[in-house]
Amino acid sequence: MNPEVFLDRVPDYRSASRAVSNILDRIGPPLRPGDRVLVKPNLVAGKNARLSCTRPEVVVGVCAYLKDHGVRICVADSPAFGSAAGVASAAGMIGPLAELGLEVETLKTGVTRRLQASNVVLSCAALEADLILNLPRFKAHSQMRVTAGVKNLFGCVTGMRKALLHATHGDKGNRFQALIVDILLELPPQVTIIDGITGMHGTGPIDGQAYSLGLLAGSASTVAVDTTMYRVLGLSGHEVPVWEECLQRGLSGADPDRISYPNLHPESVRVDDFRIPRSLKPQSFSPPRLLLSTLRRLWKQCRSCR
Repeated sequence: MNPEVFLDRVPDYRSASRAVSNILDRIGPPLRPGDRVLVKPNLVAGKNARLSCTRPEVVVGVCAYLKDHGVRICVADSPAFGSAAGVASAAGMIGPLAELGLEVETLKTGVTRRLQASNVVLSCAALEADLILNLPRFKAHSQMRVTAGVKNLFGCVTGMRKALLHATHGDKGNRFQALIVDILLELPPQVTIIDGITGMHGTGPIDGQAYSLGLLAGSASTVAVDTTMYRVLGLSGHEVPVWEECLQRGLSGADPDRISYPNLHPESVRVDDFRIPRSLKPQSFSPPRLLLSTLRRLWKQCRSCR
């Protein structure tokens, strides 16, 4: 059976809560009271957070829906710099979530899993969840060309280990994107809703410019919903490293011709002026960059402890 992707026009964030509820009604799995659900937004960094991170309206809309179904909610991520709560605060997420009785946590405690590409320390909160509600922001990316749901799950690797994996795997052919796909396959079931109401183009994942796509896309297949958004841009598999890896593995959802679209088809909302990097930066972090990243993270952690 082909995976299903529900693609919807959402003109602005005032409509986000109603739209995500509609998507979850259509594609979400049955939720049982007491289920553990990890809500995993994209909290990349405090810089440019209103654009580089998932918008609060999307996260709050999802959490309100989950609360109505009586599940146990954990909103968490492992940002590149600083704490998840600090980045969420810069994104304007803390107050609206507090009204629902929710806080934002940093994915800290992890366990080592032996994956095909490498050993990886994955968050216990992610591995122990009954479901991951994966909420990426749709963005251009200087190393991956475009980033969406599959890449957002890389945030389930705890702390500075993400930078170390960049350093040790980024210069070895397709090994880094293979690792990202390994992580996807290791995690519990996911429902992914891509925040494409306002995306980021030009460069990314932090310093790009706003682009009004006016779209939300949701699916129980993270691969399929990513493929759908790639097709909205008219891209092909060889242009997006993570998509190319999914195609080479023959993963369900990687072939756009084997996806069902109960609402909008990606060709009906095609855009041609969303700017993406034509040449990609190295995926590997050099030793000086890794050291600088470590020092910046420690400095931000020290400031948050004051």
